Amino acid sequence: MRVLVTTTPLSTHFIPLVPLACALRAAGHEVLVITQPDVEEAVRSTGLNQVVIGERFGTEDRMLDWLQDGERPIHTYGRPSTEDMAGYPETWVEHTARLVPEYLRFARTFRPDLLVADPLEFKSLIVGGALGVPVVHHRWGVDPLSGPMRRAARSELKDVCAHVGVDEVPDPTLLLDPAPPSLQLPDVEPAAPVRHFPYNGNGSLPDWLRAEWCDWGDRRPPAPRRRVVVSMGARTPELNGVPLIRRVLWAFAGLSDVEAVATVAAGHWEQIGRVPANVRLIEPTPLHFFLDGCAAVVHHGGTGTVTTASVFGLPQLALPQLADQFANGDRLAAVGAGITLDTAQAQDDLAQVRTALERVLSEPDFRASARELRRQAEHMPVTSQVVTDLERLVREGGRTRREATG
Repeated sequence: MRVLVTTTPLSTHFIPLVPLACALRAAGHEVLVITQPDVEEAVRSTGLNQVVIGERFGTEDRMLDWLQDGERPIHTYGRPSTEDMAGYPETWVEHTARLVPEYLRFARTFRPDLLVADPLEFKSLIVGGALGVPVVHHRWGVDPLSGPMRRAARSELKDVCAHVGVDEVPDPTLLLDPAPPSLQLPDVEPAAPVRHFPYNGNGSLPDWLRAEWCDWGDRRPPAPRRRVVVSMGARTPELNGVPLIRRVLWAFAGLSDVEAVATVAAGHWEQIGRVPANVRLIEPTPLHFFLDGCAAVVHHGGTGTVTTASVFGLPQLALPQLADQFANGDRLAAVGAGITLDTAQAQDDLAQVRTALERVLSEPDFRASARELRRQAEHMPVTSQVVTDLERLVREGGRTRREATG
């Protein structure tokens, strides 16, 4: 079958789709990613084929323009309310209205049997509705956004839908959910489980890590050495987050038998300045290289990082900055697998950050709850099983597609 993968113009929105897209291709299906220049390099690095349509959208630039000078999103906006998150679709409504005609024109030529998309990709739903093709949305993980945003976007996109012969933005035919069941919000729309595969982008194994593995005879640090990965995401430093990262790194100063490996683009190292002796700054590198045998993860509440750390059974300290990052931190705290510092005041207090870090490292209940998340993940179906389900879905919906496309 032909599969068209579509994504909103952020690489972090695309990356969770990669394991499924690759599994579909490995099963012998034709897979093509349709996207914008913002995501072109991320798609290219996966080896998937793509078609680039439209101009760069520049989501990060827009977000930076909305901030006060030197402030992080948490300073400017604080924790978003449910009503705030329901109002987020404005950006994606503009994006959808601009590109639906071009996407639909190409899709009529490609004639897909199935569309796969991230959960905020409204274009996929409209194109799928116009073609009569099933649409699968793949959640990133904890999902406070997609249902409220899709419902809020319906009224805004009615004219766009009417122009292509669709009554309104449809719901996806199927939702896939990689979050361990207890981590997911209890009131979200039902979804089919899929085990999270820890893909965080391509990269080479660093020479220093290869040397450590050879010296240790294992991928895990020898006892009593406790390694903590600090991964604040690519967007955090761009959105005035360098002082926060510096503060997090200094929270490790003097901690006995603890070391931090912090993934930060080298362009920010000079701004960060001197770091404690037990902190190693590295370029962004796939997280799964480091997580096996680590003691904990400190992060910005990004869904990919949360879900990946959960699959590895690691306690987590979340410092959310915007949008769904707060829900991720809330759920980690609710299941006992981590701590979230969800106010600017707490995050800007070195003593509070250090205390939270020490608790995550020392209190056994956090480790026990994190291991339960890993156990749940291990019982979820792998992507190859999900591919079989999608093949069945297309077979059952095939007549609808043929009638719609002629």
